[in-house]
Amino acid sequence: MQAMGDEDAPVESTQERLTRISRMRTLSAMLDDDVDEQLPPELLEMFTENNAKLKAAANAANGGDDNTSDFLCVECRVHESEVFCEQCHDYFCELCYGGQHRKGNRKKHTFQPRIVQADASKAKESSATTPVTASRSEMRDNGDDSSEEEDDDEDLEGDGSSSDISDDDSRSSSRGTQNRRNICYPYKSITATIKDKPDAVSTSGTAAAQDGPGSMLERAKYIPVRLTYEERKLLRTLEAALCVSNYTDKLDTPAYLPQAKRVRMQLQDICGFLTGIAVASDYRAGQAVLDEKNFSEHSEFYQEIFELGRRYKIMNPEKMRGEYGKLMYLLQDAMSPEIQDLLGFSCHQKIRTVYDVIEAANALGVLRDAKIEIATMVVAPEGKSRPQIQRQIKLKENAIREISTKYANRQISRDGIQQCLYSIADNNYHLYFERDPIDRMITLLTTSFHPDKEDDGYSLSIVSGNDGARLSHSHARQYNYVLQSLTLWREIAHDMFRLWCLTDDDLLADGTKYSLIDTGQGLHRIQPAPRVTRAMHVILHSTQRRLDAWVGSSVIHLGDKNVPNALMFIDKYTQVGHILRPIVKTVDGIDALCATSSGLNKYIEKTFGGAAKLKRAILADFFREAFDGSGADNFFEAGSCIDGRLTSAWNWCSNLHKKPFFPVFKLAGFVGFDGKFG
Repeated sequence: MQAMGDEDAPVESTQERLTRISRMRTLSAMLDDDVDEQLPPELLEMFTENNAKLKAAANAANGGDDNTSDFLCVECRVHESEVFCEQCHDYFCELCYGGQHRKGNRKKHTFQPRIVQADASKAKESSATTPVTASRSEMRDNGDDSSEEEDDDEDLEGDGSSSDISDDDSRSSSRGTQNRRNICYPYKSITATIKDKPDAVSTSGTAAAQDGPGSMLERAKYIPVRLTYEERKLLRTLEAALCVSNYTDKLDTPAYLPQAKRVRMQLQDICGFLTGIAVASDYRAGQAVLDEKNFSEHSEFYQEIFELGRRYKIMNPEKMRGEYGKLMYLLQDAMSPEIQDLLGFSCHQKIRTVYDVIEAANALGVLRDAKIEIATMVVAPEGKSRPQIQRQIKLKENAIREISTKYANRQISRDGIQQCLYSIADNNYHLYFERDPIDRMITLLTTSFHPDKEDDGYSLSIVSGNDGARLSHSHARQYNYVLQSLTLWREIAHDMFRLWCLTDDDLLADGTKYSLIDTGQGLHRIQPAPRVTRAMHVILHSTQRRLDAWVGSSVIHLGDKNVPNALMFIDKYTQVGHILRPIVKTVDGIDALCATSSGLNKYIEKTFGGAAKLKRAILADFFREAFDGSGADNFFEAGSCIDGRLTSAWNWCSNLHKKPFFPVFKLAGFVGFDGKFG
């Protein structure tokens, strides 16, 4: 690692030197001048120039064709369209088409895949010789949908999902079809295409469906490298600086909505933060930065310290709970073109992953080795004796030693390979703590309840208006609704590291600006997150195809007032483990409580009718009231949408102290849903 004061001074030309001096003067004027009602002329000129560059780059990316936007998906308006619906007269990407045409009358729509304009003539010739009409009926012929799905999917919720509406063809057909160009050709069913090519869904989807060495190669691309001891020293400096910073408390307030005041405050706080880190790392070098305000000379140091902070957070979601938000919002502002020009460098650096390290060292054989599963396995203590645990630990250590010795070369040492293996093991331990409680909850649901058998006192049926419920489901319907929600959460938890990396890319993407808007819960930075949105649609689509039917809405809130940006999204779904872990530990620990104390056994027997009935009572209450659409005042913010399911679970957690079995939670060691349990 390159220390703060060890960086060599770059050789610069006369023009570069003049540019640097001009930038430093402008920056000094911005930082030293107390008048914040207007910006200096130099900065206004810079803003105008940057806006012109961004506009020119956008036009260049679109090839100067104003009609390029015609081929964006009409639903998400982010991804390139892939099919043309002949009844809706609209272009959709593959995922949006599948979501909008799952059921109702839209399920019978026919479509044609769109091809690029360069191949339009060839497609036209081929379509003229072999005309074929594709319809959703082929999907049923291929066995993708059961005949009962159309009836089972009729839901009572109004989450705003257009996929639940069956008679809105006329409304959708009026979406700007005047300027649309039908460059497509007849083809077979889109679902059949997906079935023929399963990689179309799983390429960037969950790793759960992937096996063998290829799975580890793909996973390693999103597994951050564990921090070294030297990097941990820098991390402490970064954490301390973020802890005392009140960047977002000052900036994201109504007082700094005007551009002039906001830009000046951004510059002052960002430069003050960079200077503080520099002084804390190397006092003399920090003094030079403070006097000259030439931050670009130490750009590598700043990029590295910010990168390791983001990398550490991904590997340790429990850490930096308050500091991480400050870090990402500060970097978000520092990534704006105006601030970058004034600082003279970009603070962003790609997160260092296991795949990057091993590929750079020409040692990809590590990820293909047959013993890598043993070298990175989780040694779980449940149900094992001490000799069994010691035997597994020894097997793991031997596998690590063999792999590191076998693939070490001049570019990477044994210690470097071991660090990568430990990083993969960290990911497996993360799955053990975050994903396994969801698997256990699914097991408890399927073993304690049956969709076709409704027991008195343990029914999962809910009625809107009763006990705060906003949905009305029969026992079987609620069973499937809970199972689908837990399965989706399981897939998200399994793919969490990849979603973290995509969140990082969306938040710090060049040219993607945010809007500071009052969402009803204060001012929030609303920013689109196309990468995370795409990944979530892939996960949702994969989950829906795996299950027999889908109950409720398929709307994913992201980049709106409910989930303003990717940071809020990732923070929301990291709480799933916090919610389920205490419940699973309490239910699994009831038998041990009864065995350790005769008094507790009598209490449970007298109050709840025994340990078995107590377990079912806890689970039935959770599966009913944690998935009843509650937690908000309208169906747009709660209900059966993808994010509303988690909102209802949060609402159940807030009312746990009112439940008759709450004392049992306390006896089992429950202290809260904030991750400190156990």
